[in-house]
Amino acid sequence: MQSKKRWLLVGVLCLALLPAAAQEARWESFMTGAVKAAREANYAEAERLLLAALAEAQKLGPEDPRLGTTLTHLAEVYRAQGRYAEAEPLYQRALTILEKALGPEHPNLATSLSNLAMLYRAQGKYAEAEPLYQRALAIFEKVLGPEHPNVATSLNNLALLYDAQGQYAEAESLYQRSLAIHEKALGPEHPDVATSLENYATLLRKTKREAEAEKLEGRAKAIRAKHGSKTFPD
Repeated sequence: MQSKKRWLLVGVLCLALLPAAAQEARWESFMTGAVKAAREANYAEAERLLLAALAEAQKLGPEDPRLGTTLTHLAEVYRAQGRYAEAEPLYQRALTILEKALGPEHPNLATSLSNLAMLYRAQGKYAEAEPLYQRALAIFEKVLGPEHPNVATSLNNLALLYDAQGQYAEAESLYQRSLAIHEKALGPEHPDVATSLENYATLLRKTKREAEAEKLEGRAKAIRAKHGSKTFPD
């Protein structure tokens, strides 16, 4: 009798888990399609799928990290279209969820911080962007180590912010660090190295160092040609 009760209990538990598993599967399917659509700049389709994913994520709980991830991706789609007013509250809500769910030093939180900072930078809200970029950089350095590619990307983002404000000395040192890390971590012919070279070259042209800029641009062009890739806007 006791054994029969135990099997009945297991059966009830399995039935209870089925809806959650189905929700997760649907969420993953919507997210996969949305990411693909966003990469192809099919923003209408990406938004449709992300809203469907959001409905599934909300069923998983108000503090589930998948909800934060979905909100971040939806905000990214809005940002890419210049729909900044719609993107900002989604980024902020995602940050709150991810920090509570993952802790204040998780790499996913750092990525979310960088995304919101990028939104502010696009709007010229440099004072709001800077502390977010700095916090993201600190998290990546602590958790992933000072020579991780994510650290290089974070340095590059902060350099772009200073560059936009005419703080060329501060930007240059960050571009140099970013380039050195990318070269060491990824190799001298990686597309991310080309991006670092191009950004640094832009600064050199602004500071009238044409010969240095041409040299870096030549390297970047060779890398792009080898990989058959194009330069995409940040």
